[in-house]
Amino acid sequence: MCNKHSEIQQNPSHFEGSAEEKVTAQHVQANFMDYIKDMKFFDPHIHMTSRTTDDYQSLADAGVVAIIEPAFWLGQPRTGLATFKDYFSSLVGWERFRSSQFGIKHYCTIGLNSREANNEPLAEQVMEILPLYLYKEGVVGVGEIGFDDQTPAEEKYYRWQLDLAKEANLPVQVHTPHRDKRKGTERSMAIALEHGIAPNMVIIDHNNEETVKSVLDQGFYAAFTIYPFTKMGNERMVEIVKQYGSERIMINSAADWGISDPLAVAKTAALMKMKGISDHDIKMVTYQNAIDAFAQSGQINVEDFENNTVIDQSKTFNGNTILRGGQQPRIDKNAIVIR
Repeated sequence: MCNKHSEIQQNPSHFEGSAEEKVTAQHVQANFMDYIKDMKFFDPHIHMTSRTTDDYQSLADAGVVAIIEPAFWLGQPRTGLATFKDYFSSLVGWERFRSSQFGIKHYCTIGLNSREANNEPLAEQVMEILPLYLYKEGVVGVGEIGFDDQTPAEEKYYRWQLDLAKEANLPVQVHTPHRDKRKGTERSMAIALEHGIAPNMVIIDHNNEETVKSVLDQGFYAAFTIYPFTKMGNERMVEIVKQYGSERIMINSAADWGISDPLAVAKTAALMKMKGISDHDIKMVTYQNAIDAFAQSGQINVEDFENNTVIDQSKTFNGNTILRGGQQPRIDKNAIVIR
């Protein structure tokens, strides 16, 4: 029994295609970096608070030059306002510094996530402090906000934060629910329009095949999360770009404390290249569209990350450094297909 179990491939390829394509896929899995040489990537949704410095190094090696880290649920409920303050402060402080130590420009979006909106006594307090963070350097939007269980409380705080975004003239990053996604997506867009938010100021995230057409038809940005087994696989993403093109479509990793891959954007670009998607379309969905959407905040200057960044890892933040004994741990992550 144990021997049989040990023979199970823990991270199998999920490439589905002809025998010839499978052979090609095996080559790409081992050499995906060859397909993206000299490409630059922008991951507009990744939770680096949950990741290690190894992941920052891997991102830099893969050509990721800038990222956006949305405020999100940390895995267990926060029980007091001070924990939100510390978390928001880390997004505009320590995490921004840590990213810079690997030559990656770090931005963030700030918001009360939908899951914790259901704790109304605490949510009321969080809403009072949000404006203190929305105007800080590097904050490029209000997010990620929206629906989880689609409760009245979630709608209440979603609407409240839409008004804050409108007042601050910031883009909105919308989390669409895992359950009843089509209903939650339509509801999210309808409420945004009701509040007078222009569709081009709203990034609807975690799309799939059932939601993409409506999102694009109504003028919103459609973001797709390449996240193993639960959200969107990158083979499916290739087919979506083939069908809909690259206008107002962007991809992200949403890598966090779960089973996720911070190299999802780069790996998807490699798979797109292999499958015949044009370099123009690859650049639009893995780089340019995210910049265009979030630069509406007035906080993004491409010169900050398009030129070679000077890295000085001797710098400190509040007396702290990323270095431990001078070591820079690294890790190789070569599997390309994410499903």
